Amino acid sequence: MPAYRTVAIVGVGLIGGSIGLGLRQRKLAEKVIGVGRRQASLDKALACGAIHLGTTDFESGVADADVVIVATPVNSVADDVCRATVVAESALVTDVGSTKGEICSAIESSATAVSERFVGSHPLAGDHRSGPEHARADLLDGKTVVVTPTTKTLDNAVSRVTEFWQSLGAQVQCMPPEQHDRALAATSHLPHLLASALAAQTPAEWLPLTATGWADTTRVAAGDPQLWTEIFTQNKQAVSETLVGLIDQLTELKVGLDEENWSQIHETLQNAKRIRDALGN
Repeated sequence: MPAYRTVAIVGVGLIGGSIGLGLRQRKLAEKVIGVGRRQASLDKALACGAIHLGTTDFESGVADADVVIVATPVNSVADDVCRATVVAESALVTDVGSTKGEICSAIESSATAVSERFVGSHPLAGDHRSGPEHARADLLDGKTVVVTPTTKTLDNAVSRVTEFWQSLGAQVQCMPPEQHDRALAATSHLPHLLASALAAQTPAEWLPLTATGWADTTRVAAGDPQLWTEIFTQNKQAVSETLVGLIDQLTELKVGLDEENWSQIHETLQNAKRIRDALGN
């Protein structure tokens, strides 16, 4: 018997579509409803099997859901969550946003009853490509999902959202929204900024000379510029603070090169290799 009667996914892009595919493949939901602004996007989600049906009517789409997942851009998440006032009191509401501080604060301070049942979530999985046509049913399998309850969040909601993500094969880690944003500034947001800077400063006439090193390092720079601008807008302080540390590191490397301090260069490279190797993949 499916664990959920109806799951509504607001914004059926790559992540939302992958969640829908995972729910359907694992037979976890009787019905997966896609809620979107454009029928064309919903048609793509229907075509790839991510949802059973789609609607552009927000209220009717979420009204009967046991679980509502808001997978819209980060600058829309809080508003979309607060719009879900028609959901049943027993419904769980979560999101998949890459930032958590501003989103959770806005929802926590709202006057809506849904704020107590909302649990912020961030699946640490994705692709530089977007759209449901790139969705994968196994996208969350073995991946970490960070959940970020606030002081207003009901304990039952935290346990339920944990069970939801685990049912899709994910591992769950719980932390405060602000801690999440500081951590992701270093592990996700700054790497994207660095990849973009490297790609942007590479002369076009040298692109035929690039190989796997350049391609691997700059892969995430192919992500949606609008989406990433919104992420940097919401997490600007933490990203800026982390960027200072990177600038210091790059300055130290430049000084080492200029002064031919090869032992210092080797030590930095060795330390970087040790940290990268510890990841195990």
